[in-house]
Amino acid sequence: MALTISSAFDAGNIRVVKQDGFSADLEIVKDHLSDFYQWFYFRVAGAGGREVTLNIVNCAGSAYPNGWPDYKAVASSDREEWLRIDGTSYADGVLTIRFTPETDCVWLAYFAPYSMERHHDLVATYASLPFVGYESLGKSLDGQDIDCLTIGDGDLNVWLYARQHPGESMAEWWMEGALEKLTDGDDPVARVLLRDCTFHIVPNMNPDGSRRGHLRTNAAGINLNREWHAPSAEKSPEVLYVRNAMDETGVDFAMDVHGDEAIPANFLAGFEGIPSITDRQTRLFKLFSENLERISPDFQTSQGYELAAPGQANMSMSTTQLAERYGCVSMTLEMPFKDNFDLPDPLYGWSPSDRNSSPSPASTLCTRSYRN
Repeated sequence: MALTISSAFDAGNIRVVKQDGFSADLEIVKDHLSDFYQWFYFRVAGAGGREVTLNIVNCAGSAYPNGWPDYKAVASSDREEWLRIDGTSYADGVLTIRFTPETDCVWLAYFAPYSMERHHDLVATYASLPFVGYESLGKSLDGQDIDCLTIGDGDLNVWLYARQHPGESMAEWWMEGALEKLTDGDDPVARVLLRDCTFHIVPNMNPDGSRRGHLRTNAAGINLNREWHAPSAEKSPEVLYVRNAMDETGVDFAMDVHGDEAIPANFLAGFEGIPSITDRQTRLFKLFSENLERISPDFQTSQGYELAAPGQANMSMSTTQLAERYGCVSMTLEMPFKDNFDLPDPLYGWSPSDRNSSPSPASTLCTRSYRN
């Protein structure tokens, strides 16, 4: 049986450059109308029991080349359990994946994918609950709905949104864990949160990029997290519709959920450098971060992004724009593509099985911060 490599499916991305027996040179395809690329997801068939060598040859020009050292690709034979491939190495701009599939069909990806079909299952599951509201905030450029779930009856308006960058699939795995937490009627923390807060949850802000297999952009090649200062119906309707809905409800607390290619840790990025920053905002963000570090071994504060100088914040990003626009506490949660090196897992790495580690303490603190 000959080796076949394909990616013509939901979120798929790879191009075969050259193939010789059970070895192949591959390239990651750029986002449509963009130079961004890093996300890959493809199927290898016909190689059960044989060693396969796959070379992704254009990694040096990817969006984040520092993301490749110490990185391990993931593979699955059932698209449910995703294991790290120990025979992953990076040198001279080439990511080499060497492994022996146990079956004749195996899927490989940059991170465990979160397909649009799974997204629809997620929305259907929670929209069917009698205490969860559903609204389509608008349509994407490809005509997909921007789904929003509403839970709770409290005065504090909390917005949780994910996958502005579609290749950061861990963000929607996080959302799945957060929804599971918040809708658990036996969880006293969830009950208090829903009493004090109203949660507006957008599990996937970029369905077009997700389905197309993009790393960072929508159908027009636009990075949505650089549109929050001036979103448009022509280029970034996803941001426009979400921000319009935020204007209607107001925002007391917001979390934008992402993944980081290079830093092997979970961390927060805040709104330092916005023009109207207040002592209250700074104090509450610090309180949130310190408490999250205290109660979650998966979280840390020693690694993260460089802080913006006073008045130098990038106001096109959601976290800074929301803090300025609403005077709220907003933040970006970043999770690793590689692994959490503080608590490494050589079999799975940072993975969907960790999705319940982060949302529980993060959700717990939404109210606690505002009550202090």
